[in-house]
Amino acid sequence: MARQGMLLVYTGDGKGKTTASLGVTLRAIGRGMKVKYFQFIKSPERTYGEQIALRKLGVETVQLGIGFTWTKTPEEHREALAKAWQTVKKELQDETTDVLVLDELNNALSITRFPVDDVLPLDEVLEAIVNRPKSMHLVITGRSAHPSILSLADLVSTIDATKHYYTEQDVQAMKGLEF
Repeated sequence: MARQGMLLVYTGDGKGKTTASLGVTLRAIGRGMKVKYFQFIKSPERTYGEQIALRKLGVETVQLGIGFTWTKTPEEHREALAKAWQTVKKELQDETTDVLVLDELNNALSITRFPVDDVLPLDEVLEAIVNRPKSMHLVITGRSAHPSILSLADLVSTIDATKHYYTEQDVQAMKGLEF
């Protein structure tokens, strides 16, 4: 019997969405599965702990973004999102991939500081999710998951922020914990 690919969504305002996707990734690697990991917001100009670790494990890891929306111009972000979507759209058709992680896709789809629907069209994203290879597990992370993605999901975990040292203690992002 062929494996049914699941759609797992990790969303919410709490810390741990990317971490959850990394846990799924580790399990899949441990079982000999082919995993690819794409990050929509993070930039290839920076180095991230998960990127280093996943590459050591042989996982194709690609940063498609240019950083947070306030670090570059809207047009630079739109161009990066357009390129990211073209890359990921192809990956969503790859029948050799067992697990595909789209880290921070939810964040990208929920950008409101500038228009994104023409460069990252929700209808195309939904169509590509539905039409991916039937055996491909797909993991999508990020805050503010769109209701249409939530309705397609087989699993939705909402991670709440009960307490966080960013806001409670005014602590900056720490190497090894946040990046």
